[in-house]
Amino acid sequence: MKKSSGQFEELSAVFLNTSLKRSDRVSHTQGLMDLSIQIMKSEGVSVENVRIADHNIPHGMLPDMTEEGYEKDDWPQIYQKLVGADILVIGSPIWMGTMSSVAKKVIERLDANSAEMNDKGQFVYYGKVGGVVVTGNEDGAKAVASDVLYALQHIGFSIPPQADAAWLGKVGPGPSYLDEEADSENHTFTNRNLTFMTYNMMHLAALLKSKNGYSNMGNSMEAWENGERWSFKKRNEIEMRA
Repeated sequence: MKKSSGQFEELSAVFLNTSLKRSDRVSHTQGLMDLSIQIMKSEGVSVENVRIADHNIPHGMLPDMTEEGYEKDDWPQIYQKLVGADILVIGSPIWMGTMSSVAKKVIERLDANSAEMNDKGQFVYYGKVGGVVVTGNEDGAKAVASDVLYALQHIGFSIPPQADAAWLGKVGPGPSYLDEEADSENHTFTNRNLTFMTYNMMHLAALLKSKNGYSNMGNSMEAWENGERWSFKKRNEIEMRA
């Protein structure tokens, strides 16, 4: 086994598999995610993998949906895992050309927590890195990646270069990623992109961790609500040039 470079051993990552299948069934998305997980573990990153379909997670826009009458909500426990990690990777299959319904629910629940603050008065996901892994037998990989990565950056995650990796089979019925006849193991484009994605996430996460995240100059919700505006001025306060 290749020796760790030693650059990323203080990092931790959470992978959320949003397959429609529970863990007692084979997930092709998990197969591709496992390659990224293997790289991170080889580099000393602490990794936790969660199959969302194994858990009872209601739809909703509260951090804990038992507050709206649901008997059980596993999301708060999953949230504690990811909010304590440096990297979040969402894996999604393609359904009807877009992300899975489970992935959409995960993004909604992530959003429900996004107004929480870190100890600098910034939104809670500041200083954390996001990426996405996609598999499917139809067009839609870039649509899924763009939707997931947009959502992650919108709620505060940092997105490095080439933060997505995908494998696509032929349109229509046919072999999926882990099927032997797919020969996916030798798909150079996917293997390269997944490797670059994984290392870019680790590089950015290590950089942010070494700096204790972002400075809170110009991005602290707490300071804004207390009247701080830094260098911002309203239009009627500055000389506008045509």
